[in-house]
Amino acid sequence: MSCANLGKALLDLEVARERMIAAARPIQGEERLALVRAAGRVLACDMTAQLDMPGVDNSAMDGYAFRLAELKAAGEEGLPVVMRVPAGAAVSALPDTGCARIFTGAPVPEGADCVIPQERVTLDGEGHMHVIGEVTSGANIRRRGEEYRGGDALLSAGSTLDAPALAMLASQGFAEVPVLPRLTAALISTGDELLEPGLPYAPGRVYNSNRVMLQALLERQGCDVLDLGIVADTSEALREAFVVARDSADLVICTGGVSVGEEDHVRPVLDELGGLVFHGVAIKPGKPFAFGFLDDGTPEGVPMIGLPGNPVASLVGWQLLARPFIQRCQGRAVGVLQRVTARAGFSRRGSPGRCELLRVTLDWQGGLPVAFLAGGQGSHMLRAASQAHGYLMMAADTDVEEGHEYPYLPAGQFDG
Repeated sequence: MSCANLGKALLDLEVARERMIAAARPIQGEERLALVRAAGRVLACDMTAQLDMPGVDNSAMDGYAFRLAELKAAGEEGLPVVMRVPAGAAVSALPDTGCARIFTGAPVPEGADCVIPQERVTLDGEGHMHVIGEVTSGANIRRRGEEYRGGDALLSAGSTLDAPALAMLASQGFAEVPVLPRLTAALISTGDELLEPGLPYAPGRVYNSNRVMLQALLERQGCDVLDLGIVADTSEALREAFVVARDSADLVICTGGVSVGEEDHVRPVLDELGGLVFHGVAIKPGKPFAFGFLDDGTPEGVPMIGLPGNPVASLVGWQLLARPFIQRCQGRAVGVLQRVTARAGFSRRGSPGRCELLRVTLDWQGGLPVAFLAGGQGSHMLRAASQAHGYLMMAADTDVEEGHEYPYLPAGQFDG
């Protein structure tokens, strides 16, 4: 479902998202890191297996390895235990007419075609093994190369190195991994009304919540943050901050000052120092979103993302537009927005001309997800955003009717 662009100056959400992803230039270069330092980094090149996995046929559990034909031939006498195979032992051959005590991960002796778990075994006074229940050939044996063979693809360039990926590389004997450099994001807050948390409150001022929110989001995304603090609401101050940011970072994120009022200077300064790709997206909250480039003397400038000053609008702009752009700049694969269907547990008048993203919580009723408003929906109201499970996505000029089903965007897709 696309959010319809009914206003001439506003861009459809899907179009804005596609334009930003298409404009992103993946960062160049690579560095090698020890696996223990590579968590969350982006793989710089394809990785292939050096070894078969598993490297040998091995036991899936503690038990006994034997030839099924010999077990059947032994009948009530059972099989004598003639060897012991711990994990880490060398591959050996199973003697005729006998079984091996074996442990999880140990190499299955050559000749054995079955492993039985110890819970299904009894030993008599002479040390012969007897099996309880039926046995099938090949049971509980992990075959060499059943997961992958040496030379097979393991991970593709652009993969994020999470804990399982790092464990897989370690299992292949890799001590280091090639990763892309981290992006440096310059963060600028604009607004004479802003106060930093910890300072005395003054009437008419607001504490700067966007700064800490965006720094946390950027760091979670794997960026280094250059915090340029609060910049005064003047063209001169903003121009100076943009020049410093342009010359020091891979991208610039600015909050506030992106509307069209007399004190909103981001757009004219951006036009002066670079160029605007688009300004205004048909979403609520988040309409004043801006995207452009600061010219650094080359045909390819430093990207600049202008987020609205209201914190929930800034969060929505980050999640739907800024985050996928940054992921692409990091060399990551960018997925589509995940949508499921949820039933509305409330009614509400729709937003004219803009797709609205309602902050909702889910309750499961009769096995179906039912969405309820998480609280006040103003673009300045952070409590609902902090408690929401996701967004009910309403097309422009569409009323919410209780009991009807609508697209739902789980908030979990925006983590990490």
